[in-house]
Amino acid sequence: MHRCHPFPRVVLLSDARNDHRLESVLSRLPRGSALVYRHYHLPPPARHARFEALRRICARRGVLIIPAGDARGWRADGRYAPPQGLGRAAGLRLATAHSLAEIGAAVRARASAVLLSPVFPTRSHPGAPVLGALRFLLLARRSPLPVIALGGMTRRRAARLPVWGWAAIDGLA
Repeated sequence: MHRCHPFPRVVLLSDARNDHRLESVLSRLPRGSALVYRHYHLPPPARHARFEALRRICARRGVLIIPAGDARGWRADGRYAPPQGLGRAAGLRLATAHSLAEIGAAVRARASAVLLSPVFPTRSHPGAPVLGALRFLLLARRSPLPVIALGGMTRRRAARLPVWGWAAIDGLA
């Protein structure tokens, strides 16, 4: 990872759709990347057990693992949440944002970086409004935090956006 910014340029978000491919995808992620572990579809004991299995793989691969939602007591590298949900989490603090106001909230919450979305249409939220590349870049340039693009992202699209990094569910899986 970059010494000035101890956070990843590539972030994979997990969910029920890509769970069956996570081991394979993790083996292809560059060292210093991150897995945001969501898995809201699993009941708490199974969710924690799956997290632990993936945490061991991530540790061997040099990939950070950052849970979303309730993960008290889990051995994690940080937290992923809306700004108001970051609390006092230790480690990498990735905040979600969809507007300039939410970027400001992430700054006040002392986030490490912000995942700004949705840049493009996604399968996760079909038909939902998107920022588009121009609005995304206008917001990203106003952010004092490093911005990670999320929403309909692929390697090709990420290469055209001059921001810190990019994140995806389907685009990496």
